[in-house]
Amino acid sequence: MAPSPTTRQVARLLNTRPSQDGDGVKIQRLHDFGGGLDPFLMLDELVSDQPDDYIGGFPPHPHRGIQTLTYVIHGGLTHEDHLGHSSTIHPGDAQWMHTGRGIIHSEMPLTDHQGLHAFQLWLNLAAEDKLSEATYRDVRAEEMPRLTDRHASLTALGGHWQTLAGDGVDGPLTRLAGQGAVAHARLAPGGTLELATHATTLLVYVFAGGLDVAGTRIERGQLAQLASGEALRLTSAEGGQALLLAGEPHGEPIAHYGPFVMNRQAELEQALRDYRDGTLTD
Repeated sequence: MAPSPTTRQVARLLNTRPSQDGDGVKIQRLHDFGGGLDPFLMLDELVSDQPDDYIGGFPPHPHRGIQTLTYVIHGGLTHEDHLGHSSTIHPGDAQWMHTGRGIIHSEMPLTDHQGLHAFQLWLNLAAEDKLSEATYRDVRAEEMPRLTDRHASLTALGGHWQTLAGDGVDGPLTRLAGQGAVAHARLAPGGTLELATHATTLLVYVFAGGLDVAGTRIERGQLAQLASGEALRLTSAEGGQALLLAGEPHGEPIAHYGPFVMNRQAELEQALRDYRDGTLTD
């Protein structure tokens, strides 16, 4: 008989902190530019029913050296960039942007009767990809496969996800940096979700209700970083929702300044010169 898979335990908990970005947009932010969440760098949650908190949006600004993944729960966001892309995502949709050498874009929010609730995740690019060609993609809700049962569901945005019972799905975003995988988990009251996962980095961010991860309580606004193992076990007495993030560390030095993430300070200085000179995206 094969041994039971080792359940992954919570190694540390991080709490979101209030911050502000763009044109006065209020956000809840988690970040670690020291490599502690490698290949992930930052997770912003935009959630408010007050338009003044977010309506200014994010006017045109540059990026180099990262990927971004934006996912909408309610409301919407319109993206435009120097490559000519222009599109709007609505509840359940996502936008993926591979900034590579450079991209200049804007993100402007839409509102509905609940206001705006969305996430933006930053993934670090490996050194060999930091000066690659910029690309962009929308993913609609209907493109994202689900794993479901009576008490829990998982929506796969990207990467491979598999239950302990062997049912698996692959999200439409197949080029997430660091072999990344991202999913939206929903548990009904009394629900359980058990997944097989061997990813070195595994993170659970709870954004509604509350969840227990291998017996450790995770409250809304907390991110759990999990220790090694082969299985993720989520339960919830009252019901809850979470983003699940999995990936493989690059193990490379990180140099960060504002919208630029490179490997060395000299590369950051070059990015700033390129932006000032108008050659960032050349």
